[in-house]
Amino acid sequence: MVENSLVIQLEHADILQDENVILKDVNLEVRRGEFIYLVGKTGSGKSSLLKTLYADLPLHKGRGMCCGYDLTQIRRKQVPYLRRKLGIVFQDFELLTDRTVHQNLEFVLRATGWTDKKAMASRMEHVLALVGLETQGYKMPHALSGGEQQRVAIARALLNTPHLILADEPTGNLDPRTSLEILNILLAICKAGTAVLMASHDYETMRKFSSRIIVCDDMHLKEVNDIRQIAEA
Repeated sequence: MVENSLVIQLEHADILQDENVILKDVNLEVRRGEFIYLVGKTGSGKSSLLKTLYADLPLHKGRGMCCGYDLTQIRRKQVPYLRRKLGIVFQDFELLTDRTVHQNLEFVLRATGWTDKKAMASRMEHVLALVGLETQGYKMPHALSGGEQQRVAIARALLNTPHLILADEPTGNLDPRTSLEILNILLAICKAGTAVLMASHDYETMRKFSSRIIVCDDMHLKEVNDIRQIAEA
């Protein structure tokens, strides 16, 4: 387990996109088992912050740690090891469309160092059961609904038992009922001990499932106590 259960620690960090400062002087701590909404208008820096945390964007100013890795010092060859400790869920699923569900999951396992076929099969069965798709592994992505594809994406993110899930608008392409189903899955994952940082515009869902709220606004990150404090975009 990460020391002191701290999975994210940013101190006076500037978040950049194409050398432009998107967020200034960011201070943020996230521990195992926390569920946090990340909100803000389009272009306010939510995705850039998430990309910095999984080392897709460099951190040049301030201090930053994610899942035990120093984001200011991390080398390219270390990035895959960081990403084994976290799971990433995107709005548009990003499944390999020419491969079955099982093959999508197997691709990730092999890419992250798994070699034992029996262990791989067991792990795939386990994560698909967690998201309610234990009988769907043979299907191609196009044969699944949007909600089912997002469940596969969540299962993929869980393969390496991550300390942290970074979810970037995971319900953005889904209807309200399916969005609630996906959120319930993420909340269950969180209760089992994995931290979840979820970027979202879905304020209605947030009202139903209250939790910690972090806002990207005017190039800064701030925490609010109630979703009603936020002017909806």
